[in-house]
Amino acid sequence: MAEETYNKVAKIIDSIRPALIADGGNVELIDVANGIVKVKLQGACGSCPMAQMTLKMGIEREIKRHLPEIKEVVSI
Repeated sequence: MAEETYNKVAKIIDSIRPALIADGGNVELIDVANGIVKVKLQGACGSCPMAQMTLKMGIEREIKRHLPEIKEVVSI
């Protein structure tokens, strides 16, 4: 189950990635455990003042839309 959830999250992130790359950023999936997705924002996303909004309103919202069992997405 955990590997299946990780793979589903990875596919969702892959669908979001082109928009991040277009703005000079990217995101790396680090871990999925206990309903928490850990990611690392890269490139322009790592230092952008809007990174937290991108994380919560973009990445987290899209993942939760497809996988309601996910509680939160956090940046490490």
